Amino acid sequence: MDVNYRLPPIDGEIVVVEDDALLRSLVLEILMEVGAHCVAFGNADDALIHMLTSHTRCALIIADHGLPGQIQGAELAALAHSRWPEIPAIITSGWSDTFIGLPPTTNFLAKPWTLEGLVMAVANTLQPGVPPGDTPKQ
Repeated sequence: MDVNYRLPPIDGEIVVVEDDALLRSLVLEILMEVGAHCVAFGNADDALIHMLTSHTRCALIIADHGLPGQIQGAELAALAHSRWPEIPAIITSGWSDTFIGLPPTTNFLAKPWTLEGLVMAVANTLQPGVPPGDTPKQ
């Protein structure tokens, strides 16, 4: 896989929540290739526990909305926003964003998304108006 973008330096880790193991691996691979440090979970319950107990700053949450467990993606974003209002989120889903009812500081990325669409969504969420660099990776 070759993504020809680099994200500006990110202060902290990106928490990825996706129940589809193949898609979760793809998201991790894409984000690591563009310079992000990530941790991934198959459900939002485990992701929230990690966020509550980790000493690493969370820079962004990327979560599918429809997840197994007690917490859905938009609920994770809302819980995180109530505790850490500075942490933005991207919710992915095949459903309409209006159906889900997204909390503040949350962007929506419709499935199916493209590699470039994912990178641009991350860049726009973390640094609105600053496009990812198109210089080759070192």
